[in-house]
Amino acid sequence: MLFGQELFHLPQQTESGGTHLEYAEDYMTTKDRLNGKALSALTRHGGPWIGLAIAAPLVAGALLVWQTWLLADILGQTIQQGQPLAAVTPAIGLVLALLIARAILGALGERAGVSAAEAIKLQLRQALFAQLLARPPRAPDQPASGAAASAIIDQTEALDGYFARYIPAMIQATLLPLAFGAIILPLDWLAGLLFLVTAPLIPLFMALVGWGAQVATTRQARALSQLNGRFADRLRGLLTLKLFGRAEAETSGIVAASDELRRRTLRVLRIAFLSSAVLEFFAALGVAGIALYVGLTYIGYLQLRLEPLSLQLGLFLLLMAPEVYNPLRLLAAHYHDRASAKAAIGEIEAQLGALPAAIAPLSDAPPMPGVAAIAVALTDFTIRTPDRSRAILANTALHVAPGEHVAILGPSGIGKSTLIEAMARLRPHEGSASLDHIELADWAEGDLRGRVTLLGQKPRIIHASMAENIALARPGATPAEITRAAELAHVLPFADALPDGLDTLLGEDGVGLSGGQAQRVALARIFLRDAGLILLDEPTAHLDGELEQAVLDNLLRYAEGRTLIVATHSLDVAARMGKAYRIAGGALLATPLPAAGKRSVA
Repeated sequence: MLFGQELFHLPQQTESGGTHLEYAEDYMTTKDRLNGKALSALTRHGGPWIGLAIAAPLVAGALLVWQTWLLADILGQTIQQGQPLAAVTPAIGLVLALLIARAILGALGERAGVSAAEAIKLQLRQALFAQLLARPPRAPDQPASGAAASAIIDQTEALDGYFARYIPAMIQATLLPLAFGAIILPLDWLAGLLFLVTAPLIPLFMALVGWGAQVATTRQARALSQLNGRFADRLRGLLTLKLFGRAEAETSGIVAASDELRRRTLRVLRIAFLSSAVLEFFAALGVAGIALYVGLTYIGYLQLRLEPLSLQLGLFLLLMAPEVYNPLRLLAAHYHDRASAKAAIGEIEAQLGALPAAIAPLSDAPPMPGVAAIAVALTDFTIRTPDRSRAILANTALHVAPGEHVAILGPSGIGKSTLIEAMARLRPHEGSASLDHIELADWAEGDLRGRVTLLGQKPRIIHASMAENIALARPGATPAEITRAAELAHVLPFADALPDGLDTLLGEDGVGLSGGQAQRVALARIFLRDAGLILLDEPTAHLDGELEQAVLDNLLRYAEGRTLIVATHSLDVAARMGKAYRIAGGALLATPLPAAGKRSVA
């Protein structure tokens, strides 16, 4: 569905005799059922909080019946039987105690619902983020960053009302009206029958309204994801849009999309208010029916009882009448949370794929595999440009034994970075590529990222402290380990000169650092990893000769027992490796190790 357009326009006939509209409705029904099952599966991650959120209102409902009966009995004794106030004082105290207990249970149930929703959202976000990271970074089905962020943040947040409020309200609306009706039926068969007949009509009409709410909410969720994705993409390409004079046109498009989202949101609210109005109407009819029955019985117009209607029983029926419909009224108030949650689950699956089979919290420090150098073997290896018009490397071969240190030489633009990225499965290739005698395509994403680490030419520095940027390599690293990694990468000399040291806040993309400083912050991440294959692309760029050699000293000591492949145009760096290869004519050629002192390849 696009902004302002419907997915299906005409009920055209298909070859099998049905219409596209019928198939669309069948699809939407099936999808709605699957989304409901997905929500039910998530409920178990609410822990004991979800059980408490459901049980507390039910216990409060049982106390309500007791409280109402006591209150009606007090009024009956004082008004009809003329009992003095002192005689009913203990009963009044008990009513007040029950009222306080119900208030406590209500607050406890609400707090438990919020805690359950937060626990479920946290685990779902962690699982979705882990699933997103487990995909190959250049996978063809990788969602746009804006749409993925919207799914993980906004759409997951839309589940809050479902778990915190709707599920407890649904259980109450299912059990309490029937329980109240069953209690009232032996006391007065007509009132009990009226409750048992009218109460189910309200959910029926709510469901009819809810079908429209589900469609409108699904469209609103899709519009929100599209707007987020569109805005993120345009923000990323803002410079290009300005250069081509398209900034105003794109601004107008985003304004139009925002206005369409506003209209869709108002449609959802309109339907939500309509469902509440429907419930209030039928609830008012039910309460009015009980009041009319009690009043006509007292004045003698109705004689449907074998025994006279006592004041106590009449007051009990009048006091219970609103309470019978109150759980249904509460359900109507939160019914749109269900539609929002189903639409959110559908949008999450549309953007990120099926929900993880087992949603469990991520540990802060995932276990790292032991150090084991990885052998690299490329056979008949070919890499092409993205448009596949030209081969960067054609039918080449490379064999690196475990623990070897290899330099890949060549001038800028020859394909060194592309080769390094292909070894990390970040670029498509043809031919055979294996790590540890396992085809690169057969490696599980988690295992590959755990045992292979890559430092590119333009490392990503995020808006966070220097220590937090280094700890991205291993979130569970201790401060001492982060400091040690910073020391090995020669980050401490310039970090210690700052007032906050490693806690100094950095801007997005390394604002506040020079190119060499940003490179060293990123290089420090390597020392936190325990990878068996280290792939580096110009690791000493922007460094002077003396600092370059000092960084290389630490890097080579760390890389002992690990396989190290460095793409560089610096002959000084290549001279420190055990082997060197040069890219020339679309092939990898073994080359003698250069003598130290020559700075770079021409």
